[in-house]
Amino acid sequence: MKQTIPAFRRTLLAGAALLLTAQAHAQSVDTATAPASATPAEQQTVVVLGSRSAAKTALDTAAPVGLINMKDMQNAGPLELGKLMQTLDPSFNFSSTFISDGTDIIRPATLRSLGPDQLLVLINGKRRHQQALVNVQQTVGRGSAGTDINAIPLSAIHHIEVLRDGAAAQYGSDAIAGVINIVLKSNINETQLSGQLGTTSEGDGDNYSGSVNRGWALGSDGGFINVSAEGRVRKETNRAGLDTARTNPPRVTQRIGDSDAKDAYLWLNAALPFGKDGGEFYAFGGASKRKGDSSGFFRAADDARTVPQIPGYENGYLPNIRTTVKDASLAVGYRQDLPNDWKVDVSVNHGRSELAFHEKNTVNVSYWYEPKPDGSGIYAASPLEADTGKLKFDQTTFNLDFKGPLNLGGANLFFATGFEWREDNYQIVAGDPVSYQYGRTNNPNIDIFDRFGGIAASGTQGFPGYTPSTEVDEGRHNIALYGDLEYRPTPELLLAGAVRYEKYSDFGNTTTGKITARWDPSKQVGVRGSYSSGFRAPGVQQAFYSSVSTNLNADGVLTETLTARQDSAVTRALGIAPLKEETSRNASVGIVLRPMQNFSFTADVYQIKIKDRIVFSSNISEDINGAVVGAVLRPLKVGQAQFFTNAVDTTTRGLDIVTDYKMPLPGATLTLSAQLGFNKTEVTGRHSTSSILSGEELFDASQVTLIEHGQPRRHHVLAADYTRGPWNVNARANYYGEVKGQGFTPGFIQTWDAKWIADLTLRYNFTKKLSIAGGINNLFDTYPTEWDKKGAAPFPQLGFTHCWETCPFGINGRSMYVRADYAF
Repeated sequence: MKQTIPAFRRTLLAGAALLLTAQAHAQSVDTATAPASATPAEQQTVVVLGSRSAAKTALDTAAPVGLINMKDMQNAGPLELGKLMQTLDPSFNFSSTFISDGTDIIRPATLRSLGPDQLLVLINGKRRHQQALVNVQQTVGRGSAGTDINAIPLSAIHHIEVLRDGAAAQYGSDAIAGVINIVLKSNINETQLSGQLGTTSEGDGDNYSGSVNRGWALGSDGGFINVSAEGRVRKETNRAGLDTARTNPPRVTQRIGDSDAKDAYLWLNAALPFGKDGGEFYAFGGASKRKGDSSGFFRAADDARTVPQIPGYENGYLPNIRTTVKDASLAVGYRQDLPNDWKVDVSVNHGRSELAFHEKNTVNVSYWYEPKPDGSGIYAASPLEADTGKLKFDQTTFNLDFKGPLNLGGANLFFATGFEWREDNYQIVAGDPVSYQYGRTNNPNIDIFDRFGGIAASGTQGFPGYTPSTEVDEGRHNIALYGDLEYRPTPELLLAGAVRYEKYSDFGNTTTGKITARWDPSKQVGVRGSYSSGFRAPGVQQAFYSSVSTNLNADGVLTETLTARQDSAVTRALGIAPLKEETSRNASVGIVLRPMQNFSFTADVYQIKIKDRIVFSSNISEDINGAVVGAVLRPLKVGQAQFFTNAVDTTTRGLDIVTDYKMPLPGATLTLSAQLGFNKTEVTGRHSTSSILSGEELFDASQVTLIEHGQPRRHHVLAADYTRGPWNVNARANYYGEVKGQGFTPGFIQTWDAKWIADLTLRYNFTKKLSIAGGINNLFDTYPTEWDKKGAAPFPQLGFTHCWETCPFGINGRSMYVRADYAF
């Protein structure tokens, strides 16, 4: 805390300096000197998120909405949408992870420090499907299956709207933390080409990106089709230190950093007017394929999971996890103008996500040592690679929406109503037999011994395959009815309300509501606030997922770990009730100030209370109620179990401050902005339905630390953008507050201190069509705090140098890039 307070004070001072500079300069500069191209009207962008009435500017909304435009995206540097949004919006977090199986390629995206599945993502206003991967490792978003934000290419995006307010009553389940709406490009008769090359100052992490976006007119009445193709390659970074605990002489044994990744995308956005009455067919969506190459934990030479007879394995080996992510979606619909300014919109939206695992540089130890009648072992062969299974998720959504004005008793209202039907399906496909078998016969009643005489581990090392017993192909459907109403009793006052009813095929129904108000006593001042109830249904991934994997136990020892399906024989034996929905209460109040031309200031304070939050339990082993737990786990030949459960209540409180000033200068323009995010989540209750496990045992202190401190409680973004003639300079500083973790060091809390990360971009516009830019991200080569070499043992001795379970800005250090953009 002593180190973070000065940084916090610097943040406030920087924000205050920005405000004072804006006010002083606005009084001394004649606005007539502003270039014609910098007029406020041309720079305003309207948003549709948060209301179904007419589009508004972001400063006129009744709830806080952030905007990210194409210029922001061009100047930010990151090639991944998740990292880019984290750089530009302090309410958004995209924590870096490694040695986390599938989470290395599909990283968790969160809003306001809540879970990935408490954030709803829309594309062109339509619900985006979730990912197939469940985050089951000790990372941010543990136990959740959110939206794979990196499955959307930057080249297809026109702008992004971020609603920082609970909106389950408006948009349905998952919108507890807020909503992100990604609006696709619709330009025509222009081809946009972009290319970027980059690397790190360590000489690794080379990355390449190329994209083309082209729009064509369809017909003569405003129809269009816009297509984007994009490809990216990211080489690995490795910041692992020497392994002094398991190798002699010490050497680097781990891969700790960004994994290798290759991405390809093809997306489209299209609309075709029909008839003379305002009818229009539309379609949008796309496909992506991404390949990842990461690793598990090193298996040392003296580990029973190592087979020294295999060439190259004599001194230990590092299991290699290959992943392939396939994602595709398509929405088609028809919208029509109706009499009296009403509109109807009918659409069908289908999306799917698939994650396939392939293990290389591995071995099934139980294939190598099998028992003889006298109890001794025999030597046999095992494949050294195998497919280890697939996860699949698909979602189909049908929407029928009506909206338009109403006149009731002389009162002018705007009303929207609609119906939604949605079906979710989840599938687990087993891997090759060698990836999961316990010996060639897979007979759990026969003991197979390793080379040290212990019980041999089953399945492939690194990532054991999904088994036939964990295979599943299940789903559910739900229907929803909603109504939105907006009323202006006076031009200065807006009152709005929403109610939504949803019924699920597997757990019942729920009704949520929201009330919103906005009062503008003058053009310079606005006050806004909202109160809403929300819910999140258990994801089908959480309801049907199960697996056996190799994880660390409380003593830092690799242990076979069962993820038990909810309402299974294991969870029933331990007294864990089936999953139910989590509920929330959101409240916010804010102020909007526009005291002068080109200057704005907003501040919004909020509180989010969540009851019966669905979480992933702690590792349950024989250390807890040994006789009973042991009787459940031993027959399954696993050392610990974990599962999904409604185990905790949480409260999140925060403050968002956003200020922006467009400063006109003679022949130039300077834009200054500050976004200050303050956020604190607390676990207010832990509870259990089990008579065997208490709430504190079910969700232990290490998991509480991950929820409360795994994401920065403070994230601020300060930026300055200067344009003069063909030159543009963009400087940005991100402040990430401290984070903490103890998931792998029970009883010891490791703290990673708050840090500033500075980025700089210089762009030269040769013409209106051609520009070249060079940039440096993390200008001062800032790294997270190093691991505590005593309290966090043995991880520093295993080669862990910085963070692991929670890394807000990663561990790559400084990176540089060049970028070219050309349009014709």
